[in-house]
Amino acid sequence: MNPRMLRRRCEERLREIELPVPFNAASFCDALAARRGRPIVLRSVVARGGPFGVWVPTPNKDYIFYERETSKWHQEHIVLHEACHMLWGHEPTPITAPELAQLLVPSISPTTVRLMLERRSYPEEQEHEAELLATLILERVGGIGASDAQGRRSEPNDPVVRLEAILDGGRVRNRD
Repeated sequence: MNPRMLRRRCEERLREIELPVPFNAASFCDALAARRGRPIVLRSVVARGGPFGVWVPTPNKDYIFYERETSKWHQEHIVLHEACHMLWGHEPTPITAPELAQLLVPSISPTTVRLMLERRSYPEEQEHEAELLATLILERVGGIGASDAQGRRSEPNDPVVRLEAILDGGRVRNRD
């Protein structure tokens, strides 16, 4: 896989996408759901391990399950990554009816949910496409929480500050 060609394809795809303002993963998924003509339901789960998210289509709607016990920034990136699989038209991870039931009703068996979320089935190139497009979306909007309803910035775009926010549970501190 050629990283330059991948980036060029992702940048071209991003130009086709209208990003909501203010931006967050939920508003992005709402816009994507309208575009696709089917609801997208976001559900947090405790996965403890990777991968941290999964997209599960059902006959009437799409579900995105994402890790609950991580920073807000990381949760948003996970959701965008899974939504980008939809944007690319990737085939979803195969899932059985019992696996879906355990995701939708996590009280059945947290261990089973955790094992399901640890599956890896997308081809490597599709993972790179989804990951890079999600990253480019975040770059375009200046990071999660980058603007309020009036479009004012509320989170620094400095990558070191954002990394600190991830490691510090999502709390952004101003750097001197």
